[in-house]
Amino acid sequence: MSAADYSVRGTVAAIVFDNPPMNTFAHALRVAVRERLQQAIADPSVKAIVLIGGGRAFSAGADVREFNTPASTASPNLRELIAAIEASPKPVVAAIHGVAMGGGLELSLGCHYRVASAGAQLALPEVKLGLIPGAGGTQRLPRALGAERALEMIVTGNPVKPESVAGTLLIDKVIEGDLLQGALAFAAEARPLRILRELPAKLANPEKFFAETRARVSREYRGFPAPMKCVDAVEAAVKLPFEEGVKFERRCFEELIVGAESKALRHAFFGERAVAKIPGVPEDTRALEIRSAAVVGAGTMGGGIAMVFANAGLPVRLLEMKQEALDWGLAAIRKNYASAVARGRLAQGEMDERLARISPTLAYEDLGGSDVAIEAVFEDMQVKKEVFVKLDRALKKGAILATNTSTLDVDAIAASTSRPEAVIGMHFFSPANVMRLLEVVRGAKTSNEVLVTALKLAKTLGKIGVVSGVCDGFIGNRMVERYLQQAFFLLDEGASPEGVDKALQD
Repeated sequence: MSAADYSVRGTVAAIVFDNPPMNTFAHALRVAVRERLQQAIADPSVKAIVLIGGGRAFSAGADVREFNTPASTASPNLRELIAAIEASPKPVVAAIHGVAMGGGLELSLGCHYRVASAGAQLALPEVKLGLIPGAGGTQRLPRALGAERALEMIVTGNPVKPESVAGTLLIDKVIEGDLLQGALAFAAEARPLRILRELPAKLANPEKFFAETRARVSREYRGFPAPMKCVDAVEAAVKLPFEEGVKFERRCFEELIVGAESKALRHAFFGERAVAKIPGVPEDTRALEIRSAAVVGAGTMGGGIAMVFANAGLPVRLLEMKQEALDWGLAAIRKNYASAVARGRLAQGEMDERLARISPTLAYEDLGGSDVAIEAVFEDMQVKKEVFVKLDRALKKGAILATNTSTLDVDAIAASTSRPEAVIGMHFFSPANVMRLLEVVRGAKTSNEVLVTALKLAKTLGKIGVVSGVCDGFIGNRMVERYLQQAFFLLDEGASPEGVDKALQD
């Protein structure tokens, strides 16, 4: 019971989740919450119950480490805990801050009411692990939000803010100030029980909607089975009684969790977290503050990298040697943004704001105030050394000098400067404004502070930073070399290029 704290404030019991850092619903927390819930129900002085997360979050959901283990099904499993909350004869209010994701949001949907702090994130991101929600999320969210908005959340896995859904049955109230005090006051007001499972999932013209949605999902998520299962499950919420819909959702979940796609995506999930840990670097190493950037080279890579910074809200100077090259680069950037606007993925106002963050220049002197400069010029050692000599002279003390090289020796480049400790590789993959991988290449003299700063910057830019040593091709291109080598062997042995491509794509 130590995984959940309990107190009574007036006539309201507060149950506080205590499984840091993100209050995932591991078995110990599920047991503790059930015991505390029973305690509150049995206390005649308690008229209502508030569930709230301690620390940084309400709950990030199920403990992924328990998947495919006995702990994931040990009683109470998450579905049983949600059913116990839903069946409470006393109103249960979920008070959400930080994140309520996956099983965390599903548990809140089993509560009778939900309040939240402004800026919290609500999501059912299971699709990103090759799954669908497995504890009633596909059945309760359409009843709280309407089937169309709920399906968009479930298929994409993307979070929404409480402010955008306030006034729906998903969020009853956005709390200003202290969340717990606001939730206690909300819970203390007499209200009847409101049980989502008893409500309909509203949708106009379901036949047309689901046919169009399936066509779109099959195009956008080719090769991934989970998004289409999300559509099937939400359709079940609209067309079937709640109990039948829940059973259908569970069958889909159990089918997906043993599939190759989900296992691969979960492997990637843990891999992305593993690469954030850098051997030999103290955990308390301080990252430098990055408020502005410079990019040398306005070609395909340089322009894409400038967009990455602009997209993240950071001002960036874009340098070229000739006006014609600079104009070409800026035109390509505008074209990329305009394409996103035309597809409905970016508002015109946001495009204008991002373009305004990119300042073109023909002079190294204009880069002097930048906190980091990234070189993205021709892949030639002598050319890169010349650029770094100029950057070393132009940039302020403490600035980071980064190279976007994909194969060249970062130590040799660093040796051309007076501050090799500030030189690092930051290899973006093309197109830089789309691809998530960022190879962070640690030179022999790269300082821990610069390395940690580069990894923090990767997160700010929405990238996954992976640390590499200095070696031929680093990580990605070393793998691609062997990958292509085998493909060429197959051609030597008589396979057709089309046959090799189809085998790999399948």
